[in-house]
Amino acid sequence: MAGQENKIVELEITALSHSVSQSQNYAIVLGELEGNRRLPIVIGGYEAQAIAVVLERMTPNRPLTHDLFKNALSSFGIEIKEIVINNLVDGIFYSQLICEKDGEVLKIDSRTSDALALAVRFDCPIYTYEFIMEAAGVVLDESEEEAAQIVEKKEEPAKPFSNYSVQELEAMLQKVLEEENYEKAARIRDEINRRK
Repeated sequence: MAGQENKIVELEITALSHSVSQSQNYAIVLGELEGNRRLPIVIGGYEAQAIAVVLERMTPNRPLTHDLFKNALSSFGIEIKEIVINNLVDGIFYSQLICEKDGEVLKIDSRTSDALALAVRFDCPIYTYEFIMEAAGVVLDESEEEAAQIVEKKEEPAKPFSNYSVQELEAMLQKVLEEENYEKAARIRDEINRRK
């Protein structure tokens, strides 16, 4: 049984939205590549924005802190090969960046939210252990509608995006990008793409 607890589980990001329990925070939902369990993790708004920018393929006006960190690591020949969510203590997830420089493997402790923001930038795999999935994972049916029960979507504006013209949406998109509100920009862009 002890060997089973140390079994490694590969994950992917399946959702990012507001946290049900903490309005100032967001929840990122990681799903097993080979299974139907989900691992919801509460993260801060800044880290959620840093992840959303990459997932939505947006280019911020200025590099975000995680972009700067990636550029600095790359300049020194350090690549993040994978991240491992390696512990869970009192509801707090702990992670490590598994890096490589000149063939040498380096392990760097990290907050999980920062590790995930870097994982999407380095396009590297995300892993955890079976004991963490057993302790904090949620089993879902194939229906993604149930994912909505884990995390609550951010409220839409009083007037839904569907009520705006494409020209109004494009102007709104430009404005929220200038404000660096990437989550809202992603929703506006999705509405524009839906109409094409």
